[in-house]
Amino acid sequence: MRILAIERPVAGATDTQFTPELRAAEARQAWNLYQAGVIRELYFHAEEAMAVLVLECPDVAAAYAALESLPMVTAGLIEFEVLPLRAYPGFARLFEAAEDA
Repeated sequence: MRILAIERPVAGATDTQFTPELRAAEARQAWNLYQAGVIRELYFHAEEAMAVLVLECPDVAAAYAALESLPMVTAGLIEFEVLPLRAYPGFARLFEAAEDA
């Protein structure tokens, strides 16, 4: 299942809490999840300091478990909005008229 995960700041988190060590640990764990095929795509929002991830997981619970392994989530500094995705079904409408003819 494809899942979109959008980073959200946690109230009260300060810039000084995002230490170089924590940032390195976050990158390392993101790499591990990427190598495991859990993170399929990883982006930063072009105008805001937040990550946007595309995950491949069996279900939403597995996505939350993977995200909870990230050090910044564990430290309570960020959280994610998780949106399960499905394939767009609207293209079928293109062929309905042809099937009726």
